[in-house]
Formats: sequence, C-alpha cells, structure tokens
Amino acid sequence: MAIPMGEFAGGCDEMGERGSTKDREDTVTMKILFACGGSGGHINPALGIANTIKQQHRDVEILFVGHPEGMEARLVPRAGYAFAPIRIQGFPRRLSWENIKRNAKAVYLLMRSGAAAKKIVTDFDPDVVVGTGGYVSGPILRTAAKLGYKTIAHESNAYPGLTTKFLTKYVDKVLLTVEDAKQYLPQNREYIVTGTPIRQELLFADRDAERKRLGVGERICVLSVGGSLGATPINEAVAAVMAKFQGSGKLHHIHATGKLDWEEFPDVLKAQGVKADDPHLDIREYIYDMAECIAAADIVISRCGAVTLAELECAGKAMILIPSPYLAENHQYHNAMARVSKNAAVLIEEKDLTGDALCRVIEELAADPQRIQELGRNASRLAIVDANKRICDIIYDLMEQ
Repeated sequence: MAIPMGEFAGGCDEMGERGSTKDREDTVTMKILFACGGSGGHINPALGIANTIKQQHRDVEILFVGHPEGMEARLVPRAGYAFAPIRIQGFPRRLSWENIKRNAKAVYLLMRSGAAAKKIVTDFDPDVVVGTGGYVSGPILRTAAKLGYKTIAHESNAYPGLTTKFLTKYVDKVLLTVEDAKQYLPQNREYIVTGTPIRQELLFADRDAERKRLGVGERICVLSVGGSLGATPINEAVAAVMAKFQGSGKLHHIHATGKLDWEEFPDVLKAQGVKADDPHLDIREYIYDMAECIAAADIVISRCGAVTLAELECAGKAMILIPSPYLAENHQYHNAMARVSKNAAVLIEEKDLTGDALCRVIEELAADPQRIQELGRNASRLAIVDANKRICDIIYDLMEQ
C-alpha cells in the first residue's frame, strides 16, 4: 500500500465516529496500523510483531506511521512495509534559548498532528492500532481511540516514557515488558506483561557452532557494544580491557565501536599498546550477525536498551550493564536495575566507568565461571521467549471484541 506524503497535509479537526468497513477490499481480512519511531527500541518491536502477524496471516495489510526523517523512514520500507509520515517532535526539558525555540516548533507540530493523524487513521481504517513508543505514538493512538478504533500501547522500558503515561487513559490495552514498570503508571487500570519482541533467529543460534566459526576456542568470549553510533566512554574502557588481557590467553573479545568512534579507535588501541592484529580481537564498526555473536558470548558488555536486554535474557547471558545517562528520564538505569535486582547483571554507571573498573569486573567473572553461569541462569528466568506470540494473541482477541 503506497501512501504519498502529500495526502497527510490536510484533514478536518473535528473528530467523528469510526466509518463502516463495508468498503474494504474483500481480499484483506485484517488491517493493522503501527505507530513507532525515534529509536530502534521503538521500531524493532513493532517490526517483530508485524513479521509474526505476516507469517500467520498472508492476507493482512500493515501500515506503519512515523517521522519522515527518523530511523523508521529507512527501516520500515527496508523491511517491506508501507510507511506513512507524520511530523511531530518531543519537548526538550533543559532550559535554553535553543530549546525554547524547539519547544515552540514542537507545540506547532503537535497542534497540526491531530488533523494529520485523523486522516491517516480514517484513510487506512485499521482493525487495531498498535503503538510501540516514540512521540508519534501519542497523536496516532489518541486520535484512533477517540474515533472508536481498538488501540494497544506497548512499553519496552522498565521506566515508562511520557507517551505511555499519557496514553494509559485512552487505549484499550497497555502492554509492558517488565513487571517493574507498573509502579510508575496510574494504578486505576490493568496492565499486561508480555515481554518485548526479539529476533527469532536468536532462539535457534547454535553456541558451539558459532564459537567454532568465530575462532573462540576455550577462551571466555566477551561481546561489547555501545549502540549503533557507539559510546566513547565504553570504547575507551574496552580498549583498556584489551590491553589488560592481551597475551593472557583468557579472552576472545568481539567489540563494536559504533559509527562515531570507528576511525579513531585504532589510535585509542595504539595508545594503550594493543596489537590490533591479534586473532582474538574481533573489532568492527557494527555487528550485523548479532544473534550469532550473542550465542557465542559468555559475557556481554552493553548499554541498556529494552530490546537488547530482552535478547540477552532469552540467550541467558551474563551481563555487564552501563546505562546511558543521557536519555529521557534516565530510563536505561531503570532497565538495568530491573536486572541487577534479580542478580542477572552487574551494573557500572557511566560516572564510575574507567578501564580499571571494567577490568576488575571482568577479572572477577573470569576467575569465577560459576558466577558467569549464575548470572546467565538468572537472566534466563527473566526471559519471555514468546513475547511475539503473546502480543499477537492480544491483538487478535481485541479484534474480536
């Protein structure tokens, strides 16, 4: 279904009742609209749900809504789904002249979003509207709910975002990744813990085969990532780990620098005295075979995005978590603590992150294989491996109500 950008420039501000479905194409038995954007943590769960629905129902029609310049505008069409753009942005909370101007623009876009959202929803006429986070979910789900459409909001983080908090009084169902999120939401409604959709290939990856393919041998395999763009503090601390353990015969280290530090990272290694041609150092800008690398790893050093943590839990991996302190409401810290409190991860806050600190944690784990196994077992206990199915079942049930 191709929907040109120009079709969403106008629209009436009055909200009406949901139209009849008599005019729908006979060949389509269900229509699902997804609203998501801003980060992979919002987009990938929606794609995971959409893929599962598509596998189960060949005659489904799916439309995604997102910002025309966001990640979703690239990832969604690449995944083979129709995409409708809507312009909306968040409100920066730090007081500055630049942010005052941004907030003024955000108010302007928010005022216009109601009409655009109504046109998208009524033109597509979905059976269910699903929002998985990002500012775009707000106007789309609120508009759909007011028009009488069935609506679902899914929250991936342990500390819910403002959009989810806002939508709880409008949508039919609120789905959560972890139980901990309930305490931060209004208590006058029901919440369903479903987990977060993950890449299904992670469930079938063969640990021994991947370790052999990667040349790990009998060493402890450490996988470290700081996000697609990377994180300079993590890269610098990881370089110190590589220097500490090079030549020890203990570690095989796979590391993704991210885009921003990729060109500079060789100089960081050189300053630490690391020989980058070591066959047990696997350094990349981005890890495309992430499911396979996770399968091979014993210890994973990572930021605390909701999807990443869900995947590590499903794989049963010992985690060293370094939450980003720069994101809204410090939600990655809450994501990390939901795992640390269950003895499924070790936490290092970025303010405490140094090469020495990271080396100490890895040394302690390397000297205690039972501790690595304990963390992995506890992570597995938190895993919800059938999140995709749970969410799809809720969508189908809501359609029948």
